Amino acid sequence: MASDILNTVIIGSGPAGLTAAIYAARANLKPLILAGSTPGGQLTKTSEVENYPGFAKGINGPDLMFAMMDQAKFCGAEMVYENAEFIDTKTKPFTLTYGGGKKIQAHTIIFATGAAPRWLGLPSEAQFSPPRGSGVTSCAVCDGSFYRKMPVVVVGGGDSAMEEANYLAKMCSSVTLIHRREDFRASKIMIERAKASPVIKWELNQVVDEILGDTTKKVPSVTGVRLKSVNGGSTKELQVAGVFVAIGHIPTTSVLKGQVDLDEDGYIKSNDRQETSVEGVYAAGDCHDRRYRQAITAAGMGCKAALEVERYLTTHGIH
Repeated sequence: MASDILNTVIIGSGPAGLTAAIYAARANLKPLILAGSTPGGQLTKTSEVENYPGFAKGINGPDLMFAMMDQAKFCGAEMVYENAEFIDTKTKPFTLTYGGGKKIQAHTIIFATGAAPRWLGLPSEAQFSPPRGSGVTSCAVCDGSFYRKMPVVVVGGGDSAMEEANYLAKMCSSVTLIHRREDFRASKIMIERAKASPVIKWELNQVVDEILGDTTKKVPSVTGVRLKSVNGGSTKELQVAGVFVAIGHIPTTSVLKGQVDLDEDGYIKSNDRQETSVEGVYAAGDCHDRRYRQAITAAGMGCKAALEVERYLTTHGIH
């Protein structure tokens, strides 16, 4: 039976999971990746990626992820395109259930399922989101440079919205922050920084009623937003080129509930070695990182997690 126990299973196939797989495979750990039914993570839903090192002119998001998948498989990782359904971390080796009831056992687990942005839920939001359209995004650091000297809006009232607005104010002609209330969840210092910027405008007690755009182009693009007042329902339109939605993220960690320690929002708690509350279980990428949420930081965490897995297996005489 011992020979049937895997050294490590990597759950997730974004930059964190695939980088972990590359390092684990090169260490001859023969990792298995549970890649999910839509492998590649959030970057498969983007267009150009200009901030990942090594690509002077940028690279298409799906192309980057497919290249990572090819590299992981070339190095010796096995990839299964199914989702983890249950993880038992109470006994060792760990037992994972996936793909409609199939079970595997592993000495270690690297959890790298990422986090999904919260969206407004408007039909037009999906219409103008990459790769189908252009102009709706959830990441200023990733996509802000595409809107240099253009007017944009940021939707939200927390620290993330203020951070996005302040970042975009350095490059955009105007940044209008839209919030459904007059008070904010953001910290006082973040609000003060945003209010100090002459580029940032405010639309309070307003919600986005519709995202407007040009659908005659090959890639539909945003041209504006229609706002609706929460006090009376009156509407008005703003001409903008980009809509940055900053109303939070949802970590994809429900399968770990009750198995490892999660914070109040469902993010995995881990130390700087990517170790969770359960020895032998590691977290990497956006399922644990609520601060940076970048492909390069996720990849770095995946690297760290794989190196820690190798040390763990060696220390315990398993590999």
